[in-house]
Amino acid sequence: MKVSCLQENLAKGLNIVGRAVAARSTLPVLGNIKIETDNARLKLSATNLELGLVCWIGAKVEEEGATTVPAKTLVDLVNALPKGQVSMGYTARTQSINVSCATVNNDIKCIDAQEFPLLPGPDKEAGIELNVVDLRSAINQVVFAAAKDDARPVLTGAELRIKGNELKLAAADGFRLAVCTAHLAAAVPAPITAIIPARALAELARLLGDQDELVTMYLLAAKGQVYFQLRDTVLVAQLLEGNYPDYAQLIPRSHTTRAVMTTSELRAACRAADIFARESSFSVRVSVKPGSELKPGNVELDARSAETGSNEVQVSATVEGAALDIAFNVKYLADVLNVISSESVALELSGSNAPGVVRPLGNDDFLSVIMPMHLGG
Repeated sequence: MKVSCLQENLAKGLNIVGRAVAARSTLPVLGNIKIETDNARLKLSATNLELGLVCWIGAKVEEEGATTVPAKTLVDLVNALPKGQVSMGYTARTQSINVSCATVNNDIKCIDAQEFPLLPGPDKEAGIELNVVDLRSAINQVVFAAAKDDARPVLTGAELRIKGNELKLAAADGFRLAVCTAHLAAAVPAPITAIIPARALAELARLLGDQDELVTMYLLAAKGQVYFQLRDTVLVAQLLEGNYPDYAQLIPRSHTTRAVMTTSELRAACRAADIFARESSFSVRVSVKPGSELKPGNVELDARSAETGSNEVQVSATVEGAALDIAFNVKYLADVLNVISSESVALELSGSNAPGVVRPLGNDDFLSVIMPMHLGG
């Protein structure tokens, strides 16, 4: 193999696929990035067997070929090279690749490309086109609620359901739930359900960046994988096995108290309360107080710590229903508010021991359910 390409293009491509490199693995090749020529372009691939990333960059190909190079060495080296043309030549006899740019010359030991796992290609007849803006928004509004530990592996993913022209994405960790609905340009012929790792979805949202093109999704059911095709990048993820909880029954169907507040004010109040709630399991007392002819309604956040002190913040609110006190994990409240772009937000409650629902005002396509914490005296 003998190729050349621009340093900035190579660095960008390596930084994209490098996020899928296995941090620790019994297979040394999983710590490498595969480099191969592909129709007058350079194809870069990395995988940890759960997530795979592939990126194509423009290159001048003099000799076809493929190899795998230690990821950290290659990424650090290319990022340190001066801007300009980078030349790479692989020698099979020594199992090494020469990387040169300007006056810099390097030789790196490689592992044969045949040892690298084969990343699947999609079924071109079964692709579903997704709007980038809607997909990115749905991912960002949901993945934060997925479980971070593997106690229940299925909860580390988000459930994707597509029926007709409606796409629904949901994530839950046992203490909170986030559900987002988006609409497809064209209906699918048959319903689709899959559980996609939250980490893979977060990487996909990162790849989408600020582009506004269509993304094509392929469900490779036989292989238990999902495949997302972008313009010059592909993400492949291993689907999670198991039954996702029936989260519809977790969403309260009614409420007795409803408070509407300015999103930015409530977000700022949560940020302040978090400072004092850290030493008490992030528990914050939320007191909803209806208004009267003389005094407007408000929601008060009260955080206390024996070591740090206390914090009380009142947020102006339009309150419907009875006064109510409840305790929430303030980080969970803040996480929801951080993904809501609407100017106002509604907090719906039906009791001190019942789940609360957060909804952006004027947007019926998103909601989050938060379980209450023990309400102290």
